[in-house]
Amino acid sequence: MPAAATQSPVDRFSLPDSGGHFGPYGGVFVPETLMTALQELGAAYEVARNDPAFQQELRHHLKEFAGRPTELYFAERLTQHCGGAKIYLKREDLLHTGAHKINNALGQALLARRMGKKRVIAETGAGQHGVATAAVCAKFGLDCVVYMGAVDMERQALNVFRMRLMGAEVRGVEAGQKTLKEAINEAMRDWVTNVRGTHYILGSALGSHPYPMMVRDFHRVIGREVREQILAREGRLPDEMIACVGGGSNAIGFFFEFLEEANVRLVGVEAGGRGIRRGDHAARFEGGKLGVLQGCKTYILQNDDGQIELTHSVSAGLDYAAIGPEHAFYRDRNRISFAYACDDEVMEAFKLCSRLEGIIPALESTHALVHGLKRAKEMRRDEILVINLSGRGDKDVQQVAKILGVTL
Repeated sequence: MPAAATQSPVDRFSLPDSGGHFGPYGGVFVPETLMTALQELGAAYEVARNDPAFQQELRHHLKEFAGRPTELYFAERLTQHCGGAKIYLKREDLLHTGAHKINNALGQALLARRMGKKRVIAETGAGQHGVATAAVCAKFGLDCVVYMGAVDMERQALNVFRMRLMGAEVRGVEAGQKTLKEAINEAMRDWVTNVRGTHYILGSALGSHPYPMMVRDFHRVIGREVREQILAREGRLPDEMIACVGGGSNAIGFFFEFLEEANVRLVGVEAGGRGIRRGDHAARFEGGKLGVLQGCKTYILQNDDGQIELTHSVSAGLDYAAIGPEHAFYRDRNRISFAYACDDEVMEAFKLCSRLEGIIPALESTHALVHGLKRAKEMRRDEILVINLSGRGDKDVQQVAKILGVTL
């Protein structure tokens, strides 16, 4: 019996509840100053999601500006290399700005415009959400400020320049570990201070309600396309689907349309970093505990006193200490399984995909490739595996060259 049969189907439309909870996860844990803003945002989104005109405008921009639909690509040489399941790649790397992040940025920018907000703030780790936010703000004439940890700014210098080129102000964050968690802290401080005229385009399926639901919904287009494309190509659904998981936006959008399909195995891949030792990884389900971080109850890497632990990943987009609440819920229900990939494995898969397929994947997406290549070797030749290639690796080339000791 295929491993897929061990995962239970769920009612994908039953969550979150009215308080933004996915079982024990999610909710709203913010200063009182932001409660009104979140309630306003939730009400505005509820109207927009049921407004055919809003949805039509969003579809228009996703096609004309972002470049949807993206291809479902048969990775013939990777398939031959593994000698097992047929490997398909969902090519979100082909989108404008280089990753899936543009789906959510467009949706939230349209929502901000409907709400009369003329200033937008965002956080970014790998820079892809920041670039997407800068692009949509330029398109719609919105003021844009992006917060980014100083460490991430150094390793993603290309994306910093891209944001500034499109008119965004990029503010470096020197506090703490100088990565994504600290960037979110500064963005939330800004929002508290400027809440009346500012919308915060949060970049992943985490934070307080309605963000996990809203970000998920804007990325559902990924899974809808996969379903249509794989049925057209193969006449059936895949046996397994794999995506990288930081906060979890690309993964939940990729998985959502398949949650009720018990025979489709869903696997999220976290950052194993240098290994599963305290401070050396960002695999929340490998030593994480239930807690609250930046507005959300979920699995968090924290010590016995509740202090957030240091994290590490070769990829700037996966080193966040918490995981999106919907992922935690589906893990409890045995609907989404989780694995991790370590830095050295990621580097090898990065080079392999580049050389065999002529596709340079983002380091974040390469985590999914690592596990996908392992699984393909274990699966039968008549089985189908789909990996979400959530972003392209142009942004990572300098960082990879530095790790490999190559002078550019």
